[in-house]
Amino acid sequence: MKDRKRTISLQMILFEFRKTIGNPYVHIFGVGMPVLMMIVITRVVGMEVPEGEMRSQMVTAVFLGIGALIPLATVLMGYAVSHAQELEKGIPQRMELFGIRPLVSLCSRAVSEVLFMLAAFCVYFTVGFAVVGVNAPAVSGAVLYLVCILALSVILFGLAHGVASLLRKFSLTYCVTMLLYFALMMLGGMMGISYDNLSAPLQAVARLLPMTYFSRDFYILWSGDSYNFAPMLQAYLFLGAAAGILLFFAARGGRRKLH
Repeated sequence: MKDRKRTISLQMILFEFRKTIGNPYVHIFGVGMPVLMMIVITRVVGMEVPEGEMRSQMVTAVFLGIGALIPLATVLMGYAVSHAQELEKGIPQRMELFGIRPLVSLCSRAVSEVLFMLAAFCVYFTVGFAVVGVNAPAVSGAVLYLVCILALSVILFGLAHGVASLLRKFSLTYCVTMLLYFALMMLGGMMGISYDNLSAPLQAVARLLPMTYFSRDFYILWSGDSYNFAPMLQAYLFLGAAAGILLFFAARGGRRKLH
């Protein structure tokens, strides 16, 4: 039993998964809202574009862009508010008293968040293909979408952990992550405002966010066409660096509290 507390185990992952699915925010914002927005916006787009290949391409592009909402809600907002609530109650310290290492708990929670996110995507894709009529991807397009979503989720998990660890208050963390959620939605082109309709300064910010490339460019990858990955990779590196800086200051703050 002692060894299991020191390493990631199925028992620990299931324990963390129960906490993840017990969080109402991930169901509302991570499953319900993306599905609803996808249906509504694709219907609006469908009415404005003549029926045919162009309509199916536009609908699929909207579908792929809104899909980035799922990790934003389930990982960034969902995990951040949950972790802040646990910090307020002193739960991580109590788990340490039972011999559960913080890194084991953190990694187990990361796995549980990814599992829930993948389940949310199963619902999202089922509705997309059954109700909206999304174009089938090329094999390379489907693989790239999964890889990019997983990479984004890892970065967002780091951001969420950093924000919650620095703020350490549920109400404050909720406000900050909610603002981040809607700001990233708007800048990423997931609120009906396309990248081309943003002002030049906002476009410069949007280019630094991976979410922008899901809504603006991902249909190119989905259909298996060639693509210049450099701008997207730069956006991932930028957001990853921001997450790293937050985690660094959160770790320093945690060490000060211990001393």
